[in-house]
Amino acid sequence: MAEPSAIDHAIDDLRVVLPALLRSMEALVFVARHLNPPEVAAAIRAANPAEVELRTARPRLDEWPERVAGLREPLGAASDAALAAFDALGEARDLRGVFGALRFLPRAEEALFPLAPALAPVSRYFLDPPSRGDEDLQVRLSGAESSDQTGVFHVDHENGARGGFSIYVPQYYKPDRAWPLVMALHGGSGNGRAFLWSWLAAARSAGAILVAPTAVGETWALMGDDVDTPNLTRILAVVANRWRIDPGRRLLTGMSDGGTFTYISGLEVGSPFTHLAPVAAAFHPMLAGMAEPERVRGLPIHVVHGAVDWMFDVELARQARRALEAAGAAVAYSEIADLSHCYPREVNRELLSWLQATPSPQTSAG
Repeated sequence: MAEPSAIDHAIDDLRVVLPALLRSMEALVFVARHLNPPEVAAAIRAANPAEVELRTARPRLDEWPERVAGLREPLGAASDAALAAFDALGEARDLRGVFGALRFLPRAEEALFPLAPALAPVSRYFLDPPSRGDEDLQVRLSGAESSDQTGVFHVDHENGARGGFSIYVPQYYKPDRAWPLVMALHGGSGNGRAFLWSWLAAARSAGAILVAPTAVGETWALMGDDVDTPNLTRILAVVANRWRIDPGRRLLTGMSDGGTFTYISGLEVGSPFTHLAPVAAAFHPMLAGMAEPERVRGLPIHVVHGAVDWMFDVELARQARRALEAAGAAVAYSEIADLSHCYPREVNRELLSWLQATPSPQTSAG
């Protein structure tokens, strides 16, 4: 009997390393979702077994032959980013430290995503959980040919750059129909390249084009000159010139400062967005009162907020609901009982279903 080859050993190692990596990333997603201060320590403890499993498995990649570098390098980069997150979580002394640690999660996701076409478990990770058993979707993804029109792209968006954007176009995109678009705005200390990964699984599952820009300044233009709205309009025009976008399904959404700017920019009369979905956002009734009635009347707005948000009290969202309804907007409202000031990835599926089912005034007029 022939001795096992180096490739055989690599395959055996892959069966150990990949599940450990995916469980670690799922554990970090769990921590990122459970940032209510009284619960953070318990969420981190719940992630410890996944961390130990990955630390034990990671060295197996170091002995892989050069012939499989195309697998080894993204797996190694993703594993190292996940372990860096766990290291930083272990050193965190406050919530700021936890937020800093979780910035390694999108780096792990960005490193791993290129393996989705080749490895079914990776492909399933980058679907929203209810879609992971969808065999028809898996067939569409596996049968899609690689193209310079699909996948993840970064435009003037190297790490640290301001004003650029990242975009995801589903692998099964075809220009024979118009596609819904989501423009997702990061929080105050974030960037679009990282925030893209909060939405990618849902966009990949539902079939939506996803754009994640970075603010021109340190955060979105909540005060003073609005340098961001013209940039968002420019980015939308660039995207619409290359891909076929549904003119009646253009969602502007955002988290925290990005959610507040969704109100500020999206309520302007000239906004090209047909639907708004602010998440964990600050709101003042003046925003609705100052908006032109013809913009607000009938405008679909989905307000999402956590009942235990420690930065922007949930009463702000309730005020937003009342003020926007009084101004004539078509308001949907989701108040999530256990959500603190963090992004709930599970809400994306609901927002995309709402986007598909709720006509905009522009669509109705057409």
